[in-house]
Amino acid sequence: MYKVVLVDDEALIVEGLRQVVDWAAHNCQVAATACDARSGAQAIREHRPDILFTDIKMPGEDGLTMLAGLKGEFPRMQIAVLTGYRDFEYAQRAIRLGVTRFLLKPSKMDELEEALAYMTGTLDRLPPESREPEEPDAAANSFIVRQARAYIALHSGSKLSLQEVADHCFVSQWHLSKLLNKHLGQAFYDVLNAERMRHARELLEDPALRISEIAERVGYADTAHFSRVFKKLEGVSPGEWRNLHG
Repeated sequence: MYKVVLVDDEALIVEGLRQVVDWAAHNCQVAATACDARSGAQAIREHRPDILFTDIKMPGEDGLTMLAGLKGEFPRMQIAVLTGYRDFEYAQRAIRLGVTRFLLKPSKMDELEEALAYMTGTLDRLPPESREPEEPDAAANSFIVRQARAYIALHSGSKLSLQEVADHCFVSQWHLSKLLNKHLGQAFYDVLNAERMRHARELLEDPALRISEIAERVGYADTAHFSRVFKKLEGVSPGEWRNLHG
């Protein structure tokens, strides 16, 4: 049987879906339910479902990033979005990221049944070898990389970890690391250090700022470490760079 996960911040909707839909008639069973995006992502990693029904407008979460993360990491998983968010452009973007069906709340039973039949039909047609993880969806993974780079740029001055960025993008550390290497040819800390050096170069143009201040602002508690990284990437020390570009 195909495994299904249901995610919605409205508990009544989750329970309604679980009880009202005749899952067994579609060769499906509900493996888990969740009421927020984070616990939903955990349930998906634990159960590796074939089908996901989820809302994408949950408090404090970026629904498109969540969808891209999940579709990129679990490419064969069929996703149906249930939402009250009536925005055609948003729906188009979700579909480009690999969503199978975009259903507006309140969804009618025949719409739910059609979506479920379509998704199970798609799974039925997959050759046996494709039932293992296949080549990830390119659009979803490009989206994840863009989101990760934007998050790194915004938070590069803090003590940033791969886990934090992966959590923001709704993917595992392993998957994000693989994507950064594939799309950018760089490891996470290479991307982070490059962004910190970009910011450092901007700050070095202000002669009033000491090197130690700049090091702290761009995320290095140790000025000597900052200077070593800067020289490795820029070819000169921070002080020399300032003299050359002053």
